[in-house]
Amino acid sequence: MRYKIYLLLLVSFYSYNFFAQTTEKVSASEIKRDTNVEFEKVIKQLYPNAILNKLENLEGYTHSYQIIIEQLLDHKNPKKGTFKHYLYLSHFDFNKPMVIETEGYKARYVKNEVSSLLNANQLIVEYRFYGKSRPKDIPWEYLSIEQAVEDYHNIVKAFKKLYKGKWISTGISKGGTSTLAYKATYPNDVDVAMPYVAPMNNTQEDVRTVNHYVNQVGTKECRDKVIEFQRALLNRRVELEKEFENYASNSKMMFNEVSIPEALEYAVLEFPFSFWQWDGKCEEIPSSTGSAKELFDFMNRSVGVGVYSDSGYQELLPSFYEHEKQLGYYGFNFEPVKDLLKIVKNTSNKRFAPKNVSLDYDPTFMNKARSVIENSSEKILFIYGGLDTWVSCAPNPKPTLNVLKMVLPTGTHATRVKHFSAVEQVKILDTLNNWLK
Repeated sequence: MRYKIYLLLLVSFYSYNFFAQTTEKVSASEIKRDTNVEFEKVIKQLYPNAILNKLENLEGYTHSYQIIIEQLLDHKNPKKGTFKHYLYLSHFDFNKPMVIETEGYKARYVKNEVSSLLNANQLIVEYRFYGKSRPKDIPWEYLSIEQAVEDYHNIVKAFKKLYKGKWISTGISKGGTSTLAYKATYPNDVDVAMPYVAPMNNTQEDVRTVNHYVNQVGTKECRDKVIEFQRALLNRRVELEKEFENYASNSKMMFNEVSIPEALEYAVLEFPFSFWQWDGKCEEIPSSTGSAKELFDFMNRSVGVGVYSDSGYQELLPSFYEHEKQLGYYGFNFEPVKDLLKIVKNTSNKRFAPKNVSLDYDPTFMNKARSVIENSSEKILFIYGGLDTWVSCAPNPKPTLNVLKMVLPTGTHATRVKHFSAVEQVKILDTLNNWLK
């Protein structure tokens, strides 16, 4: 295979062609000594000004680093400046494939499933303006899926000078959407794309999500039980707000931006979406006559009310900006509880987007990306859970394309390859191996 070349030739090629700006070259024998110092020199040949922080190795890797690079704010105009972009490299063999994980939010330094399945090196790219890659004051005009795709493209272009083998992109949820947008824009950057539970929304408030949990998923009996639970939460508002306050106090969460009474209403509206996204176990929904703590705890298990806290609100500002501006999202279904709402008046999630920033919706880029994914992209392996609300927004590629879309009927947003049957797992692995030959 093309990536099975001698490391001596690899490093020699870099030294004379790509790294003229580096004062000290690294020989093959130095790399083979497997020392951190020499490995760092190789990375510095890619990014001379990068900051490298050694990390504890994830399972199976010999060198692991947090790499901080200066990334362009605007790839169309380098004069606009840079921001500090965080990458996480896990290495064990230059001759093995490389998996790039296109995060949708802040980076999670864990070994992803694709890297384990393929025995591959791993490069995690934090999404611009999230986590540690977030500037103190976000320049919102440069937070776009187009700019993020250019981030990936430039990073892959650099690291391909080291890792000449097969490349696989992967991402989960919003990160999976990034994987698809990247594949649609630069189809030849990676050999295979493997997005997990990735939505590609049609509109700013995609009605397919509501239709999924109102009419399609589960049984009518279960869907009615979800509504009954929602109504119980609001009918017992005083008790639930007290439980909410206790939880906030014990968890040291502040609710100044979104008050607890308002957060409770949003959590109730959010519940059916999140219940099917993460759980789907109807038998575990508490009775409306259960204790207030029992009701609150179950709601919190599905929704995670911390997203409405001051810290949660601030952390997710970039996400809601992107959803409202470009990516699209979902709206709330008022119908079952509209007579019980006192605060929330709008079905939109714009309440959680940054203020005093234009949120005019422009789906142009995502519409084009979706069209490419559904009509011409190949060697994409889609993973979805059938219960997950986001499966309603999954792209539908032409049957003639060389792609594989796997939907686990009982799967949630946490669906991974390991959750499929043994026969289906073999099908997935055979497909990957055939594509990577």
